[in-house]
Amino acid sequence: MERPRYKGHLKLLVLKMLSEKPMHGYGIMAELERRYGMPHPSPGTIYPILASLKRAGLIETIGEGKRDKRLYRATEKGREYLEEHGEELAEVTRMAARFREFARLGGRELAEVMRDAFNSLEDLTEEQKRALAREFTGFTKRVRLILLGEIPEGRE
Repeated sequence: MERPRYKGHLKLLVLKMLSEKPMHGYGIMAELERRYGMPHPSPGTIYPILASLKRAGLIETIGEGKRDKRLYRATEKGREYLEEHGEELAEVTRMAARFREFARLGGRELAEVMRDAFNSLEDLTEEQKRALAREFTGFTKRVRLILLGEIPEGRE
């Protein structure tokens, strides 16, 4: 398994969940969202991860669940992998917790509006662009002050 990055992080989280109890693909997607606050991962993300973990011998299928869904569980090799990579798993878990809190604070909506602004740039007037620049500058300053421990007046 490659060094964790986004898909690598998901691989570690999926392997951890499957070391705790057998699950099917949809259950894994729902549990990632419930436990870590991740947007519901798509089947196109989860099933290649499951295939990779299975090829590496870290998980196995153990039969069929409800409605003929395959159940997956961690193998002994998968549990050993988690033990050997405990520090990486702890970091991924901490990062997932930060992601969950960021989303709770409105981070997903912020990311969406920033993406919308970026994708709309060609269609904006110069006046709209200047207004966005003012908003971005003000917002950035206020966020930096908050990070430094100062709560801007009237914005609690």
